Amino acid sequence: MDSLYGFALYGITLLTMGGIFALLSLGLNIQWGYTGLFNAGIAGFVAIGAYVSAILTTAPSPLHLGGFDQPLLVGGIAAMVLSGLVAWVVARICLRLRADYLAIATIGIGEILRLIFKNESWATNGARGIVKVPKAFESLPAPMDQLAFLALVLAVVSIVYLLLERAHISPWGRLIAAIRDDEQAAAAAGKDVVQLRIQSFILGAVLMGLAGAFLAQYLKFIGPNATDPLTTTFLVWVMLIAGGSGSNRGAILGAFLIWAIWSMTEILAGILPGDLALRVSHVRIFIVGLALQIILQRFPQGIVPENRPNITGGSS
Repeated sequence: MDSLYGFALYGITLLTMGGIFALLSLGLNIQWGYTGLFNAGIAGFVAIGAYVSAILTTAPSPLHLGGFDQPLLVGGIAAMVLSGLVAWVVARICLRLRADYLAIATIGIGEILRLIFKNESWATNGARGIVKVPKAFESLPAPMDQLAFLALVLAVVSIVYLLLERAHISPWGRLIAAIRDDEQAAAAAGKDVVQLRIQSFILGAVLMGLAGAFLAQYLKFIGPNATDPLTTTFLVWVMLIAGGSGSNRGAILGAFLIWAIWSMTEILAGILPGDLALRVSHVRIFIVGLALQIILQRFPQGIVPENRPNITGGSS
């Protein structure tokens, strides 16, 4: 019975983190899959959402800024708003750049944001991070607290999915798809390309900030390692590409699939002997990369490729 209970808790953890990464993958899908904006600074927006939410919702502490003890809803909304504001500033500066330069710029901005949070100890407690972050439903007895939090995350993912599906077949969705496919033609047709790209970038960043707030809650801690670009940028890109860029269902499927592969490789640490166990992190990257290659060999456009909207507002 104890082993079954342990497996059940592991399954809940797997699904919860998969749901959080599904939000990140959906946010990236708006930027890259819908509009063709290469954002390599995802970790920075996750850090904004996580730290803002943590600072607002934790109890007063001499170790970091704030401790305003606000409701979790306030923290989540603030995380999305500030992520959106920072994305607006970044978009105004960077979105006129060509795709390769945009990627370089977002990498730099993402790392700047992460390093600010890491080094401004008066605000974030530096490398030690912010602890005792409140979590939704934590007053419930175990395992109901974890099940309730999982249900909340999955409910938010479902709502976001439905909204994005509606947006994808709306005139706005068709416009940004047109910009992605042929920016010059869209501009020649009189469309405000820059403004639409800014809107897409902001919407994606808002979802990344929300995912950061959920991540801080779930871990009950936020520090520099929690927003490592390896997991919050590289892995999210793998999830979207494997699932299907431009497809919301693909973004969600890719998030759960790749996170399951990534998590299950932790088992290797308990199986491999000696120094090999210490090299599991390198093995994990290899396994995820191999899985991506296998998936793309079988599904060149991802497991669930994009279903393009047609001119009548449906999909084809």
